[in-house]
Amino acid sequence: MGELMVIRHGQTEWSLSGRHTGRTDVPLTEAGEASARTLVSRLAGRNLVAVFSSPLSRAMRTAELAGLTGAVPDPDLLEWDYGGYEGLTAAQIREGRPGWDLWRDGVVPGDAAHPGEELQQVAARTDAVLNRIRPLLREGDIAVVAHGHLARVLTTRWVGLEPSASRILGHPHPGTLSVLAVEDGQPVISAWNVP
Repeated sequence: MGELMVIRHGQTEWSLSGRHTGRTDVPLTEAGEASARTLVSRLAGRNLVAVFSSPLSRAMRTAELAGLTGAVPDPDLLEWDYGGYEGLTAAQIREGRPGWDLWRDGVVPGDAAHPGEELQQVAARTDAVLNRIRPLLREGDIAVVAHGHLARVLTTRWVGLEPSASRILGHPHPGTLSVLAVEDGQPVISAWNVP
């Protein structure tokens, strides 16, 4: 059985400043491009049979710079749609909503481009991705290039936890790699947030 490599896209100006970046297509910074290039050596020697990526340019560019040619854009790998919180930091959100927690309280609706999603909708998308990927893992490793919160939900669903359990995982830093595997027939997290 192969392993699932989950890669968070490289740094952007918004990730650097802590802004919630869901569907806004923000490019990588120079540092983000550099961190994506370092993934080449981490992925060397892997028997990659498929690569999937969020269709947003920050993820597709990370895949390209990491040497993951032929990444298939998958809309189910888009980041959480933050609705009315798009572009805001957690501190800004808490100014109007004291004690706000994304995993508990979710988001508020935004405009037509950012209507917002509930956690269960994000989980349904990650479940669909995992259902498509699991059969391919019989042939070798799979790489997925996505986003921070989406990666956390995908990981908790991999190990069979409720999506709200995603809060127990540290936020993956931009340009990092996590590895999901199966040991003794059980799904496990074998590496998390590796630079």
